Amino acid sequence: MLREEYDLLGKRSLPAEAYWGIHTLRAIENFPISGRTVSDCPHLVRALAATKEALAIANGALGEITEEQARAIVRACQDVRAGLLHDQFPVDLLQGGAGTSTNMCANEVIANRALEHMGHPKGSYVHLHPNEHVNCGQSTNDVYPTALKIALISQVREFLPVLETLIGSFDKLAADYRNTIKIGRTQLQDAVPMTAGQEFGAYANTLRRELAALDTLADELGEMNLGGTAIGTGIAAHPELGERACAELAEITGFNIRLAEDRIAATQDMGAFVALSGGLRSLAVKLSKIANDLRLLASGPRAGLGDYSLPERQAGSSIMPGKVNPVMAEALNQTCFEVIGADLTTTMAAEAGQLQLNAFEPVIYLSLERSLRQLGRAVGLFDQFCIQGLQVNSAQLQNHAENSLSLATVFLPKIGYVKATELAKRARQEARTIGDLAIEQKLIDKDGIAHLIWKATGVNDQDERAAENRKSRKVAAP
Repeated sequence: MLREEYDLLGKRSLPAEAYWGIHTLRAIENFPISGRTVSDCPHLVRALAATKEALAIANGALGEITEEQARAIVRACQDVRAGLLHDQFPVDLLQGGAGTSTNMCANEVIANRALEHMGHPKGSYVHLHPNEHVNCGQSTNDVYPTALKIALISQVREFLPVLETLIGSFDKLAADYRNTIKIGRTQLQDAVPMTAGQEFGAYANTLRRELAALDTLADELGEMNLGGTAIGTGIAAHPELGERACAELAEITGFNIRLAEDRIAATQDMGAFVALSGGLRSLAVKLSKIANDLRLLASGPRAGLGDYSLPERQAGSSIMPGKVNPVMAEALNQTCFEVIGADLTTTMAAEAGQLQLNAFEPVIYLSLERSLRQLGRAVGLFDQFCIQGLQVNSAQLQNHAENSLSLATVFLPKIGYVKATELAKRARQEARTIGDLAIEQKLIDKDGIAHLIWKATGVNDQDERAAENRKSRKVAAP
């Protein structure tokens, strides 16, 4: 069965059972581009419903719509937030019109669900209209960016625990191998001794900084231009709508939502999106570097570095029997490449905005949503199937450390630069270890070598500094 609806372009027929209406129908026809629809993004669907619910409550309290209309709209929005009707948002994420199709789809779905709650059939807009009532005091230009920000805050909040779990896995490796000596490397050449625990701890700490930054960036998304309508001036909206709606939205979502001081600036400013994109790019760079390190450190199994062994997940070749590849690290690398590329898309879209509105918010959201979604999956899988099963090849680490010519640096405090250089040169020429030559020349004994190597890692000094920092913080606390 069909029903007929009208808009400024004329009359169209659409499925009678559809909650969406004529504007959505035209958008379905106009934008079959990315293959991902609003329905595929539950965070965005719920964010749209939360935004419309907050506005309906505020408009009802201000007398802009009737109490019956406000109650029906709120019930419809709560249905959507509870998971109902998510399939009724078939508009492609990539769309022209600065998000108008998404906003109108939300208006139509919520209006028709609200009509059902009021006892009327879908499409009987004389009782409750998508534009007149659901969209009362609103424009796509304040509703759409608000919903995008709510959706992205939700995604970031879901992603951070995944990243935190990976950090915890590196912390565990750092603790487990705190005393395992290995050789550090710079420019792919032997450098000086360190511990495997220090290597893993460095990964944990560099990621911990990114986690804290993303947490801050998510909070910065909470500044909204609600009530600003078309360009931020508030035309056609009650003067108190923005403040009241932001308060309701904070209550509904539990997020730190507040009204922008300058809604004209906020309507055209994409800075919060660009900052989040930059934060994801920074994290992706670090994650990819870590994946690169581990692929190199686990190279082999017999002709590579072989410091570590990564879990074997699948056969690595269709022609070479027994070959196993570091596929989880490679998958993370590729995901990070996409995130870095998406950051350029976001940057260019933000820069391309003109005058009082940026028309390219759809591709900004598409880029950020995909980055968060794919990075969350890749990080979780990398942690589960790679880091949690990583094995440290202690014998190989010891062999590398004992045979490295860079141990000459360790002996500097004991024998000086000139004598250390002579030892390194002779060790290279005679294919012997620096330690054996030093003992042979009675420059130092075996225990002395072990002491110097351990001292060179700085582990005890680091522990002491950390303890002092903890003590200072405790003393300074009120």
